[in-house]
Amino acid sequence: MAYKIKVGITQGDVNGIGYEVILKTFADPAMLELCTPIIYGSPKVATYHRKAIDSQTNFSLIESAANAQQDRLNLVNCNADEVKVEFGVCSAESGQAAFEALQKAVEEYRAGLIDVLVTAPINKKAIQSDAFHFPGHTEYIESELGNGQKALMILMNESLRVALVTVHEPISRVSRLLTKELIEEKITILNDSLKRDFRIEIPRIAVLALNPHASDNGLIGNEEETVITPAIQEMAERGVKCFGPFSSDGFFGSSDYKKFDAVLAMYHDQGLIPLKTIAMDEGVNYTAGLPVIRTSPDHGTAYDIAGKGIASEESFRQAIYTAIDIYRCRRNEEYIHRNPLRKLFYDRRDDSDKLKLDSAE
Repeated sequence: MAYKIKVGITQGDVNGIGYEVILKTFADPAMLELCTPIIYGSPKVATYHRKAIDSQTNFSLIESAANAQQDRLNLVNCNADEVKVEFGVCSAESGQAAFEALQKAVEEYRAGLIDVLVTAPINKKAIQSDAFHFPGHTEYIESELGNGQKALMILMNESLRVALVTVHEPISRVSRLLTKELIEEKITILNDSLKRDFRIEIPRIAVLALNPHASDNGLIGNEEETVITPAIQEMAERGVKCFGPFSSDGFFGSSDYKKFDAVLAMYHDQGLIPLKTIAMDEGVNYTAGLPVIRTSPDHGTAYDIAGKGIASEESFRQAIYTAIDIYRCRRNEEYIHRNPLRKLFYDRRDDSDKLKLDSAE
């Protein structure tokens, strides 16, 4: 039997739509032919959600991903105590349940029991505790599984990839945080990810301006002149195909984003508003730059519709597809470079012009 990629799935906030989109996604039997899913969560909570939305999706309770069954939706119990479900309510209890599931998934990824990680939405306020003091999933996963590497948030659909220089930061701090070195770091990670994870041989990257009209030659701020443009020029000298800075309103309004493989935005809403306007139901959040492959749907807990059975699962399904595609791209890349051809050279020590193999291993 062919190996199926093991997809670890965290339950997210139990008072939101996490379980609804998970159960709806795996109501389609074709998804079980594509991968072996392992939910990290609570069987009682999953059953509660299942009844609330009248879902027919079944799951098998297992102790660990090591016991995962193919062609089944598997669930690892991570919540020892009874978890109270209150649809649409932000509570410390729901945050703790979300963290316990995330913690277990990270532990089993470290142990090599799952191949990729797909996270259902959390409430960033509810999950805060002494054990979790991060702005979101991205920063926590970088801390736990980054091995010293830096993460880059990429929001994407079939026609647009948007990466962020600053992520969960107040707008009042963005200008102070932007440096030439930080922008260069993000461009480097983005360029490498486009090559490795998306198999784009020579990526074309658009870099957005910070100020309106790209500062109108310094009339409206000077970050473009002092920080962003120097970073673009430096990366271009290193061989990276990056261009800009572009004024974001005109850039997206004229559909210029279609000419590039990815866009680097300076702050959260600058990149996410156009992405979600274009493809709210299909957007995927991908954490690039790390050894682990982690994706999530491009929406939140949606408290306002939790438990009503009307949430769309399309973004969550696309998150699973994306994780699987990137996993395959990385495996193919590793296979290609596993046994590289020995280097060829001309030996000039004699009169022969014959091409010879490098004797070095």
